[in-house]
Amino acid sequence: MCTPALAALRLGFPHAQLTLLVNATIAELLKNNPHLDKIWVYDKAGDHRGLLGKFKLSQELSIESFDLAVLFQNAFEAALLAKLAKIPNRYGYPTDGRGFLLTLHAPLPKATCHQVEYYLHLLRPLGLNTQSDSQRLWLATTDEENETAKQYLRSQDIDSEKLVGINPGATYGAAKRWSTERYALLADRLIESQKASIVIFGGPGEEDLGRAISSQMRHPALVLSGRLAVRELMAMIRQCALLITNDSGPMHIAAAFEVPLVAIFGPTDPQTTSPLSENSLLLRKPVDCSPCLLRECPIDHRCMTRMTVEEVFEAAVKHLKNHGSGEKLAGNHQPREIAVFLDRDGTINEAVGYLNSPDGLKLIPGAAKAIRQINEHQLKAVILTNQSGVSRGYYSEEKLKEIHLHLEQLLAQEDARLDGIYYCVHHPDDGCDCRKPSLGMLGAACRDLSINLSHSYVVGDKLTDIQLACNAGAKGILVLTGCGQDQTNKLDSSPPAFVARDLYEAVQWIIEDTKKVNVV
Repeated sequence: MCTPALAALRLGFPHAQLTLLVNATIAELLKNNPHLDKIWVYDKAGDHRGLLGKFKLSQELSIESFDLAVLFQNAFEAALLAKLAKIPNRYGYPTDGRGFLLTLHAPLPKATCHQVEYYLHLLRPLGLNTQSDSQRLWLATTDEENETAKQYLRSQDIDSEKLVGINPGATYGAAKRWSTERYALLADRLIESQKASIVIFGGPGEEDLGRAISSQMRHPALVLSGRLAVRELMAMIRQCALLITNDSGPMHIAAAFEVPLVAIFGPTDPQTTSPLSENSLLLRKPVDCSPCLLRECPIDHRCMTRMTVEEVFEAAVKHLKNHGSGEKLAGNHQPREIAVFLDRDGTINEAVGYLNSPDGLKLIPGAAKAIRQINEHQLKAVILTNQSGVSRGYYSEEKLKEIHLHLEQLLAQEDARLDGIYYCVHHPDDGCDCRKPSLGMLGAACRDLSINLSHSYVVGDKLTDIQLACNAGAKGILVLTGCGQDQTNKLDSSPPAFVARDLYEAVQWIIEDTKKVNVV
């Protein structure tokens, strides 16, 4: 994800010699990158191990007489090495207590952003061009590497036209992994219904994952877990008609080569690490506790267990049907889903001031039935709720999550479900971009669920909900439950599309309204 920034560096310093200092694995990954003159391997396990090894490396670097060190890595160690190497200009984010080692600091981004943007943001104070036309991932394989991969597949009697790669692993813990049992069921369905060939990828230490999937399958699969070097993995991924993967390194390799991919996200944040490709479809269950960024799930792993084989299968088939057509596949940049964004207090449950306990939660009559109808008509049901009670100290964020869990349980008792719950805990005076009627929560939901805003709806009992709809280009519906009755005399330049007695009547109107449009 640093390669767009490397491209921007080359554009900004066209006549300079650019040397990249990285570990051996990344050196292999970025081999043949057109923007680099030299790759220097930081051998932490060998020559550069320990304090003496770091001193040796700094001495080696000092001989090169570098003019500028751009420190993409946030660690203290990176700045110390540049200082010991006597590089006169040392530039980076002042993270990890290393600010005194830098000659020039870059301001950190003010808000959470994608990792690609995080690296590009670092370069902007240098006056470099970091516009969107340079924001693509840059990896390269040779013709020889590609041909070797093709020959190997031919030797296994595998048709690359319908070759589906499965990458069941992910570093930094098991919480990022969808289950091997479901991958096996998915692979068998793709073989039986699409005549796909299956290849299972995995890095060193992930051999057991590959074997676990193949042993649970009814049909044979090519298991390459732990058998491919980095360059071989890159070339093999390039041969795939589709890659199905967790949030992982191979996911970004596929994105760089514009290989169609389905990415399953659980505890990690798609806002920072989603695949940078229009040929990607990101699948995620935005449960209340995600993203938690934990290596192991301390509860029931709901962010992954709620992702069904059927959902992933449908996404995979969509991509396979489009492969080779020359069309961009439906992904995060071509949203198709219609959502009903719901306020919580006064719309779904009775408003009681600052609700600070699950025991105080009481559904408004007809609300669960209304949400069940949203589900039945294949619309997304998403809660957007301002919860400044957290910042005011009335209740904790953990208590808020308990309330939302109880809400989901109450709805489940009536066969209704939510596709997502998004909340803002900031005080109104904080000036955040997530509190309604600002678009932060809504924007996160759209990224997660691939929502078409222009055909979606916002339902609530306050003018802030109607203003949010107006700001987003969606249709706003005011319900007369909660505070709704008191809001009717305040409607002025931005009236709602409809005023309903309650959520149930609002949903009936929405269902009829959706029949008037055809989302392509």
